[in-house]
Formats: sequence, C-alpha cells, structure tokens
Amino acid sequence: MKTALEPATLPAPADLIVIGAGPAGAEAAMSAAAQGLRVLLLDEAVAAGGQVYRAPHAGDKKSASSPEAVAGNDLRARLEASTVECHFGETVWSVSPGFRVDSLSAQGTRSWHGRALITATGASERVVPFPGWTLPGVIGLAGATILLKSQGILPGRRTLIAGCGPLLLAVAAGILAAGGEVAAVADLSPRSDWLRKFPRLASRPDLLLRGAGWLASLKRTGVPVFSAHTLKEVVRDGDQLVATLQPVDGARRPVTGPEPHFAVDAVTVGHGLVPGTDVTRLLRARHHYDFAQGGWAPDLDGNFRTNLPGLYAVGDGTGIAGAATASLNGQLAGLAAARDLGALADTVHEQLAARLEQQAAKAGRFGRAMAELMALRPAQVAAISPETVVCRCEDVTRAEIDSAIEDGARTVNQLKSWTRCGMGPCQGRMCGDVATALMAQATGEAPVAPFTGRTPFRPLPISQFAGDCDYGDIKLPPPAPL
Repeated sequence: MKTALEPATLPAPADLIVIGAGPAGAEAAMSAAAQGLRVLLLDEAVAAGGQVYRAPHAGDKKSASSPEAVAGNDLRARLEASTVECHFGETVWSVSPGFRVDSLSAQGTRSWHGRALITATGASERVVPFPGWTLPGVIGLAGATILLKSQGILPGRRTLIAGCGPLLLAVAAGILAAGGEVAAVADLSPRSDWLRKFPRLASRPDLLLRGAGWLASLKRTGVPVFSAHTLKEVVRDGDQLVATLQPVDGARRPVTGPEPHFAVDAVTVGHGLVPGTDVTRLLRARHHYDFAQGGWAPDLDGNFRTNLPGLYAVGDGTGIAGAATASLNGQLAGLAAARDLGALADTVHEQLAARLEQQAAKAGRFGRAMAELMALRPAQVAAISPETVVCRCEDVTRAEIDSAIEDGARTVNQLKSWTRCGMGPCQGRMCGDVATALMAQATGEAPVAPFTGRTPFRPLPISQFAGDCDYGDIKLPPPAPL
C-alpha cells in the first residue's frame, strides 16, 4: 500500500537547494548557479519576487511601472535566463537533517535532496492584538499589499490604515491610486522617531523622495495622518466597522486624550515584521534575540553560515533589513556556498564579494533604521487587554495566557501545551512573538525562547496522509490476552 506522502518523484541530489524565491533567495540561487553548481529553487508562489517584488496582476499598467514591479520583472527575467532549476507552487512543509526537503504542490508530494541548503524564507507580519482585530474586514498591511499588487483589489471602499513602518504610506498611496478612499492613517511612531532616524534614512534619497510623494498625495486628498496614535478597538456596527484611535506617548504607551473614531468597511493594520525561522528552528540551529531586527534570528558568521555545516540563511529571515539588502546579501550567500562546495576559489570569492559587501553595508543602514521603527515595544504588549484574543487560530486570550503563567508555565512550549496557543494552522507565526513577550514581562526573564520548530510548517490536506487506502488495508494487531 502506498500512501500519498510517499514522494511521487525522487530527483537526483542537487548541489544546493534554496528555499524562497524572494530577492534574497533568487539572487542566492543565481549567484551559486553562475559558478557551475546545480541549484534547485523552491517557492510556494507561482513566480519569483517574494512580497516586495510580487508580480502585478495582468492589465495593471500603473503597478507594472512601479519601481518594485520593474525590479521584480528584471529579477524574473534573469532567473529564467539562468541555469537555476525553478519549482514554483511548491509548499515546503518539512526539512530533515541531511537536507531532505519535502514539499507539496498540485502534482502531489515530492522530496528534494541537496549537498547544502540556503533558507531565504523572508518574514511574517506582526499584528499586536487589540479588541476587534479578528473581525472580518480587518487585515494586515502585508495582506493589503498583496490585494493591491497581485489582484488589483481594494481592501474596502473606505479604509482606515494603522500601525507603524513604511507600509503605512505605501498602502495608503496604493489605495488612493486604485480609486479607493482612505479615512485616516494612524502612525504608532511619533514624528521625533522618524527625525532621529533621518541621517540613516538619507542613505537612500530615492526612497525618501518616494515616501515624501506618498505623504504629499495624502495631503492633496485631505487624508488625516495621526502621529503617535494606535488602534484602540474596532467594533462591528451593522454593515460597517467603527475604528477608534488612541494617542500614545514616546514609549508607545496609550495615554489619555482625544479618541477619534471612523466608520469604514475595512481596516488594515501592521506592527512590523518577524523573521521567518521555521527551517532553522526545526533543524535546531543556534539563534539569538535582536529587538531592533524583529526578534529571534539564526546565528550567522560573516558568510551567512549557521552553526550547522552546509546550512545557510539570508534575507529578512535573518533579521529585518529590507529588499535591497536582501538582494545583495543573497548574492553573497550564493558565492559563499559555491566556495564551500568547491566551485569557487578563495581568491576569486574575495574579489567578487568585496564590492557586494560595501553595497550591502550601505543598503543595510536604511533597512535597519526602518526595522527599528517597527520593533515591538514593551508598552505595546503591556497594553493588550485581558479579554483580547492573542492566538486567533485557537481563540486563546491574554487572560488565559496570564493564568497559565501564574500556574507555573515558564516556557512557550509549556504555554502551548496548557492553552493550545500556537497549535493552530499558522503554527505560531501570528502569535509567537507576542506570546513570548507576554511571558517575558510576566516572569521578568527576557528574552524567552520561541516555540520549538515543528513539522508541518504549513497545513496539509488529510488526503496527503491517507492516500488511497481504506479500512481493509489497515492491519490490526491481535487483541491482548485477558
């Protein structure tokens, strides 16, 4: 009897497998392949580009001419012209020691084998829970960009935008350009935070100018922008949502003051990004906590090696630094893997890497400044009310998490066992960093280690486990003697 989880094909081992075809992974794959290595590139999307360089939907001329679309089209063209073996629509659900990678696609399950592995799995969006964040019509800023970029769909006819970071203005400008209405923009960061970051932001005058253009478009259309404000709550009122804002102080702690509210049909909100560490945590690589770069990330040497031989990590999954940095570091990671696999001499590697390292350091100044603006602050976590759902997959509230900690839970794995927080389809990607932050504040022990990596990374259809067997195929053991 063959089950559906037995691989349909067993390709010959590759020199290098790269997971993730965003700017970091695609560049890493091309860089290594250019040195003569056989490289496999796997991604669950239908095309390369990741979140930032996502291909615009057909017929969207405005989006197709944006800097991200132009860069993404160039990336996809270069990838198609390379010798990289691309496999899109492949959802990687497990990685085993020895670099066996299991994936699921419309063609079924497959297993891939490589001498080395680069994980470039990007980041996931953070939404700090607040009353109403699980309501229909409330989506993440990253989700809104997917709707706008790849589908040409507005989040709603009238949308309120809240959170922190550059996506606030980008999403607002995108909605206006697509013919939607923006009720207001609420930026968690005070203007003073942006001013302090200005010297590093000035390293990318092109991006600064673009941001200024977005802000100007909001002013022209009369969209109010509230600095140092957070979403207090969202409630359903008939067929509309009513979103209430609240002022915050410099630590992002809610304070007393006017609380403007807006009737809308959609709310988009995001509080930064969290490095995607599914693969490195599963393989038990060493990790460290970096508050300014989004949280837990794998330990790396100067050549993107983890402490596990043959395992490399690059891109926002190693700390939030932006697309430009990810592209350059991806090229460097590919060169490092090629050298370690014997395809590139040390002297040639040094020559090729020197220029890229300088460019990456410059790009990183801007990206890291943005990441610091989006970093999770203790006051944001402390402000979560007891009745607010933290784990939306399992409907676990803050009160339930606090109760488990009071009863003796001291690790998030214990918290997971006692409350089911992190056991849902997202496997803790939506709640993990907030849950660890709640535990750190309650116990005074910081940082708290994240959930242990588990498989599957993504939900799998039950048919993939059951295959074509029926009850007659099940071999039952003989009954135990009485």
